[in-house]
Amino acid sequence: MSIDVDLIFKIATIGILVSVLNQVLLRAGREEQAMMTTLAGIIVVLFIIIQLINNFFDTVKTMFQL
Repeated sequence: MSIDVDLIFKIATIGILVSVLNQVLLRAGREEQAMMTTLAGIIVVLFIIIQLINNFFDTVKTMFQL
């Protein structure tokens, strides 16, 4: 099994951007926007992971001719 370095960098980049935006918004007194930014980042990463899981199941179905 190989590690997809691009995927790791993509998720790390999203995490860094969300973290920086969160801190900027918190320091500007915009707690609600900071929370929404964090939730948006989590949703984006979850969509990426769900897509990977879907691709995995498609591969398994193809391998076993299901």
